[in-house]
Amino acid sequence: MGIPQSPRPAQVIDLEAMRQRQLARRRLVRLSPELDNLEMVYRLASDADTLYGMPLLAWGLQEDGEVVGLVPWMEALTPCHRLDDAEHGHFIGYRDPETEELFEEAPEHKVLELEHAAAYFDYEETDETTLIQQLPETQGTHALCMDESDAPWQLKQVFGWRLYSDGTVEALLADERLIETTPILPGDPCLYPGHSRHRVVYFFQRQIANRIRHEDPNTLEALALMVMPGNDVDPPTD
Repeated sequence: MGIPQSPRPAQVIDLEAMRQRQLARRRLVRLSPELDNLEMVYRLASDADTLYGMPLLAWGLQEDGEVVGLVPWMEALTPCHRLDDAEHGHFIGYRDPETEELFEEAPEHKVLELEHAAAYFDYEETDETTLIQQLPETQGTHALCMDESDAPWQLKQVFGWRLYSDGTVEALLADERLIETTPILPGDPCLYPGHSRHRVVYFFQRQIANRIRHEDPNTLEALALMVMPGNDVDPPTD
């Protein structure tokens, strides 16, 4: 006995279009710096009994309304909840080091701040990608920049962050040839978005950058393994 034919026509589901819509809903639309020392807590598979803390750089409001913590991680300013790799880092939650409270969602005061700011700065959408917001860098984050495979690495200080209308966030680096005044501030003409000039940009906290500068053998070994194609190693930790 055959199966009755449905009177409704078959629908073709475009999986790529669905994926793009889901990504668009996670697009960042507003940033707010973290100024109260709240941290991201994560775990590595290589040391499952230990929890690591990393200061949050900022909070971000996504198009879907969710507020997420953001940290400079590997090659991007990354929402904490997307760290779901046991080898490189699995997100556990947020932590207030003053009270030692561990929590999973963004604090209410940051949610309200971002929602009100997004409503106030309601930018009109355009076909061209435009600059939405600039944040100063407050943690001494550094970027290891690589161009061609045989070119030397460049370790550069990050001076700020730019949020664009397509949701991307770029680190601001300085062209030393164009520095005219100090301190360098977001908006200075010597600054440029990192990925506009460099093939690869890896982010490191200040203490790791200082170890690289001082040529700490263990840090340099971990760094060399990390940036070589095909290697899956943990990023240097404190």
